[in-house]
Amino acid sequence: MRPLPHGYTNRTVGDGSVVVKEYAGPDARGRRRREQMVLDRLAGTIPLPPLVSAGDLRLTTGFVRGTHGQDLLAPSEPPHRAAAVLAACGRTLREIHSVDPARLSGLPTSDGAPAVPDLPGGTVLVHGDYGPNNLLLDPANTAVTAVLDWEFAHLGSAIEDVAWCEWIVRTHHPDRTPLLGEFHAAYGGPPYAWPARRAVMVARCHALEAFCTRWKLGGEGARQWSRRAAVTAAWPE
Repeated sequence: MRPLPHGYTNRTVGDGSVVVKEYAGPDARGRRRREQMVLDRLAGTIPLPPLVSAGDLRLTTGFVRGTHGQDLLAPSEPPHRAAAVLAACGRTLREIHSVDPARLSGLPTSDGAPAVPDLPGGTVLVHGDYGPNNLLLDPANTAVTAVLDWEFAHLGSAIEDVAWCEWIVRTHHPDRTPLLGEFHAAYGGPPYAWPARRAVMVARCHALEAFCTRWKLGGEGARQWSRRAAVTAAWPE
């Protein structure tokens, strides 16, 4: 088995046949259970890696071919490809939010993030870390082959995923920010106002700051998320 790219919180290895994810940090067992529940109960409904087995702090899935969405948003990629990736993000997120929440009874209704008052919309399945960073796509046609990393999944408001996908693009792919309209249009609304989206982004940054603090990662991880929260709060639309 060899380490796989783009794994930031947990150790993820694979051999071209299966992928093994080993959970670390606060609430590791709970995060493993969340991901296992989604992969088990939603198999065949949205693009997911097939669940092979689960252990105490380990989850094994089948290997899925595809290229990480963040790689397809690289500056070396043409704008039309980046636009297609963001449109795929929007369409797939609409599929996720269309899942009947009753299929996931027992899934927590919070990921531990600070409350954001008056979140619009009803209760949906929230991925919890949604963005091109957690999508695999066929580079030939930008079709989504798998949505990865469901460890922060919970039942909540659709704006949580909509706002966080936008945050990922604005933060890690700023040159693609002008193409975010492709994502929002493909998602199909509702058109959440910018102040509400930004408030959710800031709250998520603070939640990850608290996560790092509980993990006792030497303080730098928490300070990084604190800085990101301040930068995000100052963004104009």
